[in-house]
Formats: sequence, C-alpha cells, structure tokens
Amino acid sequence: MPTPRFWAALAVVTACSDAFTSSPDPGDVLDGPIDGLTPDELAAFVEGDRQFGRPFAPADGLGPIFNNVSCAACHSADGRGRPENVLFRFNGLGGPQLQDRAIPGAVPEILPAGAAVSGRLPPPVFGVGLIEAIPEATILALADSLDADGDGISGRPNWVTPPPWVPSDEPGAEPGPRLGRFSRKGQVSTLLQQVTEAYHQDIGVTSDFLPVENTNPQTSRAAEAADRVPDPEIPAATIRSVLAYIRTLAPPAPGADTPERQRGRVVFHSVGCASCHVPVLMTGPSSIPALANRPVYLYSDLLLHDMGSGLADDRPDGSASGVEWKTPPLWGLRVMRDFLNGDAFLLHDGRARSIEEAILLHGGEAQGARDRFAALTPADRTAVLDFIGSR
Repeated sequence: MPTPRFWAALAVVTACSDAFTSSPDPGDVLDGPIDGLTPDELAAFVEGDRQFGRPFAPADGLGPIFNNVSCAACHSADGRGRPENVLFRFNGLGGPQLQDRAIPGAVPEILPAGAAVSGRLPPPVFGVGLIEAIPEATILALADSLDADGDGISGRPNWVTPPPWVPSDEPGAEPGPRLGRFSRKGQVSTLLQQVTEAYHQDIGVTSDFLPVENTNPQTSRAAEAADRVPDPEIPAATIRSVLAYIRTLAPPAPGADTPERQRGRVVFHSVGCASCHVPVLMTGPSSIPALANRPVYLYSDLLLHDMGSGLADDRPDGSASGVEWKTPPLWGLRVMRDFLNGDAFLLHDGRARSIEEAILLHGGEAQGARDRFAALTPADRTAVLDFIGSR
C-alpha cells in the first residue's frame, strides 16, 4: 500500500499539492524524500518507492529459495526490521545467507552442522545516500587502528573489493580495495551491490547484474527447475530505480532540543559515547545536488570496532573479525517505535529492547563508555537516554 510520503511526493511531482492535506510532518516518517530534489528526481523517487514495495510471486521470478517477497517486507516503513525478519549469515555449504523459504517444488535451506551463524536484523535504508556521499577521506580521518591516542578506541575501516559486475563508475566501486560503509560489518562498498544482492539473496530474483539463480546446494537439480521464469527476471532499470529511491530517502528529523536533552548531549560526550557515535560528518560532491556538501547528523564514524565477546558472532565479513561491528547510526530512534508497533529492536540482531539495554550490552572498546554510563546518577542517565532517544 502506498505510504503517506508516497502521496506527498506524488503531489509535488504533479503540482497538485493541495489535493492531499493529511500527510504527516516530513520529519516524522521513514520513507520521505530528501529536501531539494528536482521534479525529475522526485518522479524517480516515486517510481523507486513502487518497485521497493512490489511483492513478487513465483510467476514473477520469486525463488526458488528466498527470505521474503519484497524489499519493503523486511524493512518496516523503510526502517529497521523485526526479529521475524532476521537474516542468518553463515559459513559453509550454501553460504553466505540462509534462505529459509522456497516456492512450490523447491526446498528451503537448512543450516549446515557446525556452521558459524550470525543473525542480522535488516538495517534502515533511509539516509544511505547521504552516507554514500561522505568522502572516504573524511571517514578514514577518524580511524585509529593502533589506538595511537590511547583512548581505548581503535576504529578501523573494512577494506573490500567490489564484485566485478558492479560498474566502476558507481560510487565506492573505483579500482582497488574500497572502504566498506554499508551492512552491519561494513562489508559492502556500493549501494548498487547492496540492492542487487538483496534481490538475489533475499527475494531470489535475478537481474542483469546477477543473472544466475541462487539455488540450494543441498537438493537436486530438479528442485531448481521449480522456478520457470527466464533469467534475468528483472532488468538493470529496476535495480537502478530502487537505487535512486533509497539514495534519496531522508532520515527522520531529530526531536526538539530541550534543556534535558542539552544536558544529555553534554553527558553523552563526557562518558565517551561520541568517540564512536560521531555526531556529524560532511558530505562531499554528489551527482545529486541535494546530497552534496551538507552536514549529516548520523552519530556514527562508519568504522569497525571490537564490541566484546558478548556481542560477538564469530563470523568474519571481509576484513571484519567475529567481534567487530560497524558503528550503527543513531538517527531515527525518535520515531522507531511508531513503526514497530511500539517495540524497539536494537543492536545487530535486535536483542536489545531499549536504548538503555543496548548500551549496557556494549563491551570491548566500548566497555569504558558503558561503565561510565552505568555509573551515572539516575538524573544524568535519564538525560542521556532522552537525548539519544530524540535522534
């Protein structure tokens, strides 16, 4: 079903803005366009929104094995997923992702015995175009892999090699190892790869970029024949349409600044949270002027950090080890529960049900900040939680 922001964007495109009078405030949604888009860019946004929400059936190319039927089915209102949408990454036969559903005639995968398994909650897709537009040098300037400043924080980049099917003119796909900035461990450097592999792995839909079906190696070739739709099942234009959509999705606006939140911001910095959750980074040049040379209040350094054994999944990704995770942005927390039936699912697998629980589960490099937070007075702790929850 089209969202309120879909209709708001459509109203702009068709110059009929007074035909729709009940859309929510733009800063309160997860699927609204970034400010400053041209009419053509807004039209592309609307079409990409349609493709993002399009459900696939076997007759459309779904499967033969898959996790869900559409992009939107995993990303609640384009925000974070729910526990029932957790994807399982593993090492072993049939990896790297478990496809636990199948179309009639095919067989879903089962986890190989002894496989190292990592549950991954689908991340929000809003704001990723802004993240893409942050210059690599800006992120690398925050890296301190040897902890040269002695603060106990040693964020480092995940250097990855884009697959050969990603065009070299895509941002993050230039020759040589590139900085990974997408997915839970920063193991993906380009949004085109992220979108293409989501269709291929999550929905089982082939494209011009990945035209060969993902099949279950635990079954016979006969089961693969259950998918009778010729490959590729979608053209490159569909991938690029969804890419244009997520590239121009705006992050929700933070809440109003209050004296309590101002106090919480000060304490947030004083206990060390901002060492990893860097408040603001600047974008550089972009082919989309609305994304260019602007501050991005994401509260992340987009680097890998050792988060301790309690959060370890023991599964490497690229150069990321089994205890490392990319610092997740904090934006969108203010409206998170509005789109998850009042719930909160935080950390890489959704195990934390509140911001406070997520903080107290931090370890490794974050242990010092976690302990300083735990030692705060009740009033200061409440102020920090109010500040974080207002992002």
